[in-house]
Amino acid sequence: MSTGNSATPRKAAGTGAAARKTAGTGAAARKTASKAAAARAEAATESGAAAEAAVATGAVPSKAAVPSKAAVPSKAAVPSKAAVPSKAAAPRKAARRAASTPPGGVELDLSDVDHRVGKPVGGGQLWDPCSTSDIRRWVMAMDYPNPLHWDHEFARESRYGGLVAPQSIAVALDYGHGAQPACVGHIPGSHLIFGGEEWWFYGAPVRPGDTLFQERRFHDYKVAETKFAGPTMFSRGDTTHRNQHGTLVARERSTAIRYLAEEANKRGMYENQLGEVKRWTAAELTEVEQLRHEWILSNRLGVSPHFDEVKVGDKLPRRVIGPHSIATFTTEYRAFLFNIWGTFGWVAPPGIADPWINQDPGWTEGFEFDEEGAKIDPRKRDGLYVGPSRGHIDGDRAGEVGMARAYGYGATMGAWCTDYLAYWAGNDGLVRHTRADFRLPAFEGDVTYFDAEIVDKITDSAWGVPLVQVKLKLTDQNSGTLVSCLAEIELPH
Repeated sequence: MSTGNSATPRKAAGTGAAARKTAGTGAAARKTASKAAAARAEAATESGAAAEAAVATGAVPSKAAVPSKAAVPSKAAVPSKAAVPSKAAAPRKAARRAASTPPGGVELDLSDVDHRVGKPVGGGQLWDPCSTSDIRRWVMAMDYPNPLHWDHEFARESRYGGLVAPQSIAVALDYGHGAQPACVGHIPGSHLIFGGEEWWFYGAPVRPGDTLFQERRFHDYKVAETKFAGPTMFSRGDTTHRNQHGTLVARERSTAIRYLAEEANKRGMYENQLGEVKRWTAAELTEVEQLRHEWILSNRLGVSPHFDEVKVGDKLPRRVIGPHSIATFTTEYRAFLFNIWGTFGWVAPPGIADPWINQDPGWTEGFEFDEEGAKIDPRKRDGLYVGPSRGHIDGDRAGEVGMARAYGYGATMGAWCTDYLAYWAGNDGLVRHTRADFRLPAFEGDVTYFDAEIVDKITDSAWGVPLVQVKLKLTDQNSGTLVSCLAEIELPH
């Protein structure tokens, strides 16, 4: 994860906080939740993204190590303020500290973490509103050729009357790839990979000229013993996105996996599992490109299926992205706007002693930022050259943090899921909720396949409208599971 840019204006905290205090307009949708629908929504997410995130490390922790049902708020999946739960939901400090020191003696230093649980955190706030170029750059990086987001003439004839951003852009208009509130506290010698994302979308589109403001909160964490790195933290953070009018756009709960880089490097789990970077034959690449083209044509006009017409068991068109390469990873990185020089300022939550804003999370040696130097030379904070993200495009550096070779971004995989589902839902549909658990990275040389089917139809939902529930799986060419996603989608009815 990269964590920002070099500018450190002090006034930004006040202006960002004031903008975020404006009233939201999602209340009407939230009031429609029925008890039966809320119970269904809870069941869909009760395991929590952090519990499943352990799979990304190659070892599922024991039941005792996984956040229990009690650690997941009872209304986490319903579209209400309960999606950003109270401090009371966090695990007790004693249990966390005991888990951080395994029998082998390798230990995570959590002394700067415990006192921050349940508190608001700061981060970066973009200076400029979203532009048409930002939208085009984003869909290009996500390999999402929906003409609604890049073709001016097509979008002008749509019901939007012009270019509009995809739902997935909320994470691109955020700081730290959306994981800022899940990466809280200084843990010496640590690194971070993404464990999963959960999103709620409230129906307010992001248009050119809009600015998103974020409210962030460190929710909780759990430590489990894994084959990947020994003691491993699964931490969760919440972000609320509102636009310049105070309208609620989206909520996110991100899961970060924090671990000791030296221990992961010593264990070499991925080094032992991965072979050479795959070299694709011309025939194989032709087959991949054909499948990609077929998916693009599957709903290029944005026609929405009707709720009454679809049925449980229906399969969505298959999609493929890749092969992934240093070029594609670099393109992805640059589409997250906070990674561009000078695009944001630091903001702090009001009334918090020692707020977490841009402190050092304890990155392992060789993966730090030069905060002071970057005020003169912004490249000293450019994550393609320095900092914790450099392993994504540098195989040698990736090996130093246990990742074996260059690999993609977790936030990108979350966006892939939302884009894929939105494309099927069409211009009159809406992705309402997704829970994506990340199990493997997208490694250099691999391709990613998307396979999905309808698993339920919910006529009485927490959103007050009928929803279709879709199970989506992302796999590589070796059938390894990258992402397991469960989503609820609103269709015309």
